[in-house]
Amino acid sequence: MRIHHLNCGTCCPAGGRLFDGYTAHGAAHLVCHCLLIETDAGLVLVDTGFGTRDVDHPHDRLSDFFIGLNRPKLRPEETAIAQVRALGFDPADVRHIVITHLDFDHAGGIEDFPNARVHVTAREKEVADERRGGAFISRKRYRPQQWNDASDWSLYPLGGGERWFGFDAVRDLAGLPPEILLVPLAGHTWGHAGVAIREDGGHWLFYAGDAYFHHGEVGAAKRECPPGLRWYQNLMQVDRTARLANQQRVRALSVDHGDEVRIYCAHDLIEFQTLSGTAT
Repeated sequence: MRIHHLNCGTCCPAGGRLFDGYTAHGAAHLVCHCLLIETDAGLVLVDTGFGTRDVDHPHDRLSDFFIGLNRPKLRPEETAIAQVRALGFDPADVRHIVITHLDFDHAGGIEDFPNARVHVTAREKEVADERRGGAFISRKRYRPQQWNDASDWSLYPLGGGERWFGFDAVRDLAGLPPEILLVPLAGHTWGHAGVAIREDGGHWLFYAGDAYFHHGEVGAAKRECPPGLRWYQNLMQVDRTARLANQQRVRALSVDHGDEVRIYCAHDLIEFQTLSGTAT
C-alpha cells in the first residue's frame, strides 16, 4: 500500500500560540489531516475534511458558530477530490471512505465520491443522524446535509471485535484489506474511532482522529497542550471520562510502542508536516 497525506482544510482560529502552541503573532493554524491509500481494493480515503459543496455554499452546509470559531479557509484546492485529481487519480476510483466520526470538518467531502462505500461505527451514524449528544453542540457539529446523498454505508458495532496493542473491539473493514483496522476511541463523540494501517515493513500508522489535538499530548508520559485546544476539546467532548481514558491509552501506546506505531491526530500541523514531508 502507498499512503498519501492530505490537508483537506486549513482552519485559523484566533489566539495564535494559545491555540496551536507555536504561532507567535496572528491566527493559529490547524489542518484537517486525511489519508489517501492505494490498495488492491481501490483508493481509500480516511476522513474527507471539507468538500466542494462546503467551499461553494459554506453557510448552507456549515454552522455559523463553527465558521466563526474555527475560521476555515475553504480553499477549493484543499478538497480531497481536488487533491485526488492532482495526484493523477480518477475520483471514481475512490471505492472506500473510512470516517473516524461525522463532525463537519471530517465528513464534508463524502458526497464528492458517490462511488465510495462509507465505513463508520453504527453508534456514530445513529447519533449524527439524530444530532444527539449535547443539544447545542450536536446541532452545530453534525451536518446531515454533508452525507444525505451517500447511500452505501458499512456500519460497525462498538462491541466485540479483536484486540490491537491492548485496544478492544478492533475490527476489519468490509471489502478492505486486513491491514486497515477501525479502533473505537469514544469520548470526543459517542462513536468516535481511530484507524490503524499496517504499513509495508510491518510497522503501523495510527490515526487517532480527535482523540487528542496537539503533538504534545503524545510521545511522553506528561501531557502538554495549549490552553485553547484544551478548551476546545472540553467544548466538543460528550464523555469526559471516556475521552481522557482513551487519550491516556493513546499516549501510553506512543510511549510503550513508539518503535512499532507512528501516531498522529487530525488537526496538528507539526504532525502533518512531518508525515507529509512538507516541514520547513
